[in-house]
Amino acid sequence: MNKTFKKGLWIALAVFATLFLFRLLYGYLSSSGNTGHTDFQNGDLIRSRESLPIKQNIASKKIKYDNPGSTITKSVDQKYEKIATIESQSADIEDDEKKIRDLVNTTGSIIQYENISGLKRMRDRVIKIAVGVPPEKFDDLVNEFKKIGKTLLLTIDKKDKTNEYKNLQAKKESILKIRNSLTGLKNKGGRIDEYISLENRILEIEEEIQKLGISLGEYDSENEFCTVLLTIYENQASGEIGLIHRIKVALEWTIKYYLLLAFSLLFVVLLIHYSFPLWEKIRNLVLQKLR
Repeated sequence: MNKTFKKGLWIALAVFATLFLFRLLYGYLSSSGNTGHTDFQNGDLIRSRESLPIKQNIASKKIKYDNPGSTITKSVDQKYEKIATIESQSADIEDDEKKIRDLVNTTGSIIQYENISGLKRMRDRVIKIAVGVPPEKFDDLVNEFKKIGKTLLLTIDKKDKTNEYKNLQAKKESILKIRNSLTGLKNKGGRIDEYISLENRILEIEEEIQKLGISLGEYDSENEFCTVLLTIYENQASGEIGLIHRIKVALEWTIKYYLLLAFSLLFVVLLIHYSFPLWEKIRNLVLQKLR
């Protein structure tokens, strides 16, 4: 029994050591020849646009067109939303962050949201920044941001907001007319409860007008911006990954899958152990009936 136990223990240790060495070797082989490429903890890039709270920035543009049958050229103010999404790797995230902030300051842009996660000692930091950019500086700033680090993703979306703006204006004008009509009714006689109900209705309309004013304020030419969403992933070169970190990752992986393998084998053994007598009983019952 003692020899069997020792033999089983040595087999278990050998399996654990084999898994550990396999994972450690895999870590070196998978990163060999990839110096300068990112080694994220989760192994995958997570697209970040959905995780950034985007403030709606609206810009304007005059569109001129010829009126058929007339020599007069007409123009229309187009309202639009323009968003650039950029994801990059950075070998020196602190220096690249400074470059971003310098570009924001020199172009008259503003940072509307920022978030920094990760640890410096682990070299796994992620910087997320939402920038409001003057429309005339948008293309130049996007090109400058592309030069920072290694660009992984670049998308530019533009949506027309002219109809939304006109609908808001029409809605505000309609509500203003209703408020003026209700205010005129205050000068007429009536019961106290009717007067109180009228005042409450006017207050509700005033609140709607204020909300519409805030929404329309986003379309004001004084607040015109386009949006750039930046996500910078810290780039850790494979040669910089320490031995302790590799051992830690390999050990965590080995423990996880070793326990999974052990429980699977235990389940199979118990299943065979308890099912064999049951099958024997069934076999004996069948044989007795056949006799």
